[in-house]
Amino acid sequence: MSHDHHHDIEMIGDRRLIAAIAVNMLLTLAQVIGGIVSGSLALIADALHNFSDAASLLIAWVARRIGRQPADHFKTFGYKRAEVIAALVNLVTLVLVGLYLIYEGLWRLFEPQVIEGWTVIIVAGVALVIDVVTAILTYTMSKQSMNIRAAFLHNVSDALASVGVIIAGTVILLYGWYWMDTALTLLIAGYVLYQAATLLPKTIHILMEGTPEGISIEEVINVMALVEGVSNVHHVHIWQLDEHKNALEAHVVINDFCDTQTVKVALKIELEQRFNITHSTLEFEIEHCEKPCC
Repeated sequence: MSHDHHHDIEMIGDRRLIAAIAVNMLLTLAQVIGGIVSGSLALIADALHNFSDAASLLIAWVARRIGRQPADHFKTFGYKRAEVIAALVNLVTLVLVGLYLIYEGLWRLFEPQVIEGWTVIIVAGVALVIDVVTAILTYTMSKQSMNIRAAFLHNVSDALASVGVIIAGTVILLYGWYWMDTALTLLIAGYVLYQAATLLPKTIHILMEGTPEGISIEEVINVMALVEGVSNVHHVHIWQLDEHKNALEAHVVINDFCDTQTVKVALKIELEQRFNITHSTLEFEIEHCEKPCC
């Protein structure tokens, strides 16, 4: 029953992602057409951002499906890191898009163009509605997935950018301040780069098998050393198998009169309860053992 319930949740999540991808692709097409007709670079910039969102959702959807595959002889830890790799691809793409928008925005300063304000306002208004719908579709899943969380934040920023584009279009209609379009382009680029800079370090940290955030190796060693029978802990390595699973391997020195199995169980309980380390490999060494096998 629990497995069926989890499967149902996964299927609902997949359907939401597909719906979000579809509406964002349609929105991208509408914004590109609107930007070309109106001459608004900010509208095209927002379209590129929405396209990157649709692409990131597509990559996340594919990664989710790959990540469900069980461990095999080639990937003994399973395929969950596919989502982390997808996050890295999405974020690198965002950086490239952000840099391109800055380039185009600065170039527009030297070659300003006339912009049709009403087209900008109408298309940006449609974009705002779609961005809000997409954010609603991905909100629940964003709490558990780095990929979906990134996509959710992108859509929230897109909604804010659409509000900004509407404001720029209104200002152009009222005052003829065409430079507002360039200013909005640079602001959208700033959002893109800020989001990438926020999520990239964590993604790379996981792929580099860094120590999980909030866990101190010294604290882990101290907690393990307090377990009865343990006299020393060394060669400790802690990393993340994926976004939610922490792993550890360590050498544990115990007294020769202790039962190894009892100490191992106690250590694993402490590691899981205190540090959420669900996968641990412990190599035991016996202290003051005179037996040849030691």
